[in-house]
Amino acid sequence: MSSHIARAGLERPRPSRFGWLRDRGMGASILVAALTAGFGVVLVEVTAYIGAYLQSDPYIGDSETLAIVVAILSVLLTGVAMYVAAIVTANTFSTIIAGRTRRIALMRLIGASARSQRSEVAGQGFVVGVLGATVGLVLGVLLSALGIMVGERLLKGAPEDFSLVHPAVLLPFAGVALTTWLAAWIGSRRVLTVTPLQALGGAVERTHEDVAGRAGRHVGALVLLIIGVALLAFGVMVGLITPLGVVIAFFGGILSFTGLTLGAVLFMPPVLRLVGRMFGGSATARLAAENALRYPERSSRMAIGVVMGVTLVTMFAVALESTKALMSRQSDEASLGDTFAVLDGFASVMMVLVAVSAVIAGVGLVNLLTIGVVQRRRELGLLRAIGLTGGQVRRMVLLEAVHITVAATLAGLVLGVAYGWVAAQSLLGSVPVLPDFEPAGLVYPAVPWLPVVIIVLATAVLTAVAAVTPTRLATRVAPVEALAAD
Repeated sequence: MSSHIARAGLERPRPSRFGWLRDRGMGASILVAALTAGFGVVLVEVTAYIGAYLQSDPYIGDSETLAIVVAILSVLLTGVAMYVAAIVTANTFSTIIAGRTRRIALMRLIGASARSQRSEVAGQGFVVGVLGATVGLVLGVLLSALGIMVGERLLKGAPEDFSLVHPAVLLPFAGVALTTWLAAWIGSRRVLTVTPLQALGGAVERTHEDVAGRAGRHVGALVLLIIGVALLAFGVMVGLITPLGVVIAFFGGILSFTGLTLGAVLFMPPVLRLVGRMFGGSATARLAAENALRYPERSSRMAIGVVMGVTLVTMFAVALESTKALMSRQSDEASLGDTFAVLDGFASVMMVLVAVSAVIAGVGLVNLLTIGVVQRRRELGLLRAIGLTGGQVRRMVLLEAVHITVAATLAGLVLGVAYGWVAAQSLLGSVPVLPDFEPAGLVYPAVPWLPVVIIVLATAVLTAVAAVTPTRLATRVAPVEALAAD
């Protein structure tokens, strides 16, 4: 019998080294990395193709200015996409770590160090980044090849010897792999605070009181915000002299939004509280509002991705509309028709490119909502046990998603209008205008209402899509089973 037991022990399947890839949230993280890398590869290939096309033109082939401008735009857009993806990934890993608190505490209890646990999570982030970047690299090259085939048919004088294989396509690959690893490292910082005693409990997320006591992080967020706002103001002033003020404003925007992201647990709860009053006083509405405010870290992580997406799209729309408003002040509509057509075409291309970052943020929202419901099985089971029906629980989860996305959309619209005006002002403030050919000075902000309506409708669709899986999961588990969950 002992031989049978030994043989059974030998035959027992060992846990896979990469079994953690099946954890909920990892697949979406790989998708985010793939979207970002593919986006970057396509931009690199398109930039190289445009450069080759311009050089083959007999009239502008000697001038590389336009190619350089396109290359700079490509780098900036790729950087924005990686920035969005890094924040989404960091938030995803923060949520995953919150759900692993008890498991990490058990490992600490048997002797594992916090740093070794954090290194393990960072290694998982690197694997996720490499897998996603590889998929994105392949898909990006394939899409670029398809686009070039179309370009060869539609463009006259298109370069015939253009090669898709060049070292620059490895830059998005390496950038996504490294930023995903860094995002996982940053997102796993909570591992350092997990104690062995937490193995006895099931705490997942920090409460409002716990978050309020983290003064160090709040100070860092405020410092970044203050420096960013100062750079934005300085960029506006420099923009009255030279269009290079937009470069200063760009870095001010990055720093200020990073400060808002790090301090989201301070800035988002007031918005969430304001929006919560719009949902009435029913039991499910009050529960949804209280859940969003009780765990501000979780709500802020879900909201910040939507805030980024809405801010980016609104910013470009407002900047372009402000440019058109400035031009219409100095010319009649007949002479501006062709110019506006060019600007509208450019705006359409830019909106498509920026929409990729918004899609990345949307994937993050869906992922975090789903992970959050899975990690709250015990809480949802308790609500079912005390009398809430499956329909009420489903409505509560849906209202939480609506609550967060409405708050995020409002915040994103306000930030987008502000950043869009700063971009237009810092870029156009020194541009000579008719009739006196003097610098434009103050550029009035103009809000394009059609894109705003589209943004609101798009976020409504995103909320509906994002809530499908979580609401289904919320009512799938029986109350007794949920109460017994870890």
